[in-house]
Amino acid sequence: MNDNQMTPQERRATWGLGTVFSLRMLGMFMVLPVLTTYGMALSGASEALIGIAIGIYGLSQALFQIPFGLISDRIGRKPLIVFGLLIFALGSVIAAVTDSIWGVIIGRALQGSGAIAAAVMALLSDLTREQNRTKAMAFIGISFGVTFAIAMVLGPIITHALGLHALFWMIAILALCGIGITLAVVPSASNHVLNRESSMVKGSFTKVLNNAKLLKLNFGIMCLHILLMSSFVVLPQVMEQAGFPPSEHWKVYLITMLVSFAAVIPFIIYAEKKRRMKQVFMGCVAVLFVAEIVLWSAGGHSFWIIVAGIQLFFLAFNVMEAILPSLISKESPAGYKGTAMGVYSTSQFIGVAIGGSLGGWLYGFAGAGAVFIVCAALAAVWFTVSSTMQEPPYVSSLRITLSELAVKDSALEARLKAQPGVAEAIVVPEERSAYVKVDTKVTNRKALEQLVNAV
Repeated sequence: MNDNQMTPQERRATWGLGTVFSLRMLGMFMVLPVLTTYGMALSGASEALIGIAIGIYGLSQALFQIPFGLISDRIGRKPLIVFGLLIFALGSVIAAVTDSIWGVIIGRALQGSGAIAAAVMALLSDLTREQNRTKAMAFIGISFGVTFAIAMVLGPIITHALGLHALFWMIAILALCGIGITLAVVPSASNHVLNRESSMVKGSFTKVLNNAKLLKLNFGIMCLHILLMSSFVVLPQVMEQAGFPPSEHWKVYLITMLVSFAAVIPFIIYAEKKRRMKQVFMGCVAVLFVAEIVLWSAGGHSFWIIVAGIQLFFLAFNVMEAILPSLISKESPAGYKGTAMGVYSTSQFIGVAIGGSLGGWLYGFAGAGAVFIVCAALAAVWFTVSSTMQEPPYVSSLRITLSELAVKDSALEARLKAQPGVAEAIVVPEERSAYVKVDTKVTNRKALEQLVNAV
């Protein structure tokens, strides 16, 4: 077998964990386009409380994301994933059986508490070899984007046909299916690989939090999800006011998602191949600003202007969802990518929490127009911050396993740093690993492994 081909176990791990991750994300996002319209029938519901119900899962995700990741190092990945999915299912059942907005808020908070993303990534790292790990991680990333699109279409269809309670019951069933796949399909890891590329490391958070480049990117993902959640607190209602019934909303999401997915690929290729990441990044922030202004200008009456605003929003949103993790990978110091991604993910969920709550409060206080104007103002602030960013280094992160002999070589780190195309290198003897940032146009994993093995 070609050494770069996935083994049957690696394929099972990648497809299994990708499916588990997608089922959970599907459950999270199906609620987004329907809770504002259908949730207002719940006892005690108001615009502000709907906003809290939409955003609160982000708050509990942000609180538990990093601790759950670290705990999985102790108790094992699978037990924590199963535990997290059980909590998620419990939250879904509570939301399904309640007739009160407060019951839905409690259910959504529990859903978010089952923060398994870090444990899923860590288990994937345990079950895949270095040369195939990037492909496995990319599969998870792609599944996230596809799942988001499917959820935006399925949520309105299911809720219109069966009701909001049935939607939450279906989400609970999806979580239980995820548990079944974890136990029956996903292989068990014989040992935990302490891989700083995919796992968070205690004691490394200060270095990541003090990195100005990473802070700007974390601010960016937080802003992106504030805009998403705030806008979607009001968009379903705005479309209904423009004469488009909630049962038909899925058609708008389907068309705009398909168009934006088709448009994303050329932009990503241009950003990576032509090394124009900053220009594409700032262009997307500018498009988000324009999208919010377009939505505001519709005034809740012009349906096609609303559709144009949604299309512009998703064009920029999907490109940003693709390039922001790549930027984090490029800017994170060697050996700190896993920790940087953990902080990035937490920032994303803080944005979800702020966006839902802020959007709901503004909508109830001053109407939909105020939400879009505040979102446009936030996009303008984000654009200003983005203008201070530098073009990122076009490097990839590698982890190279070291032999016993190589671990004892005190000059290895210096030799790695001296190699053409190597931007950074750090040797961690206790992990028998070298973490390297490389320009793949100049050098590659095979060349560096030959250097290490020559010792």
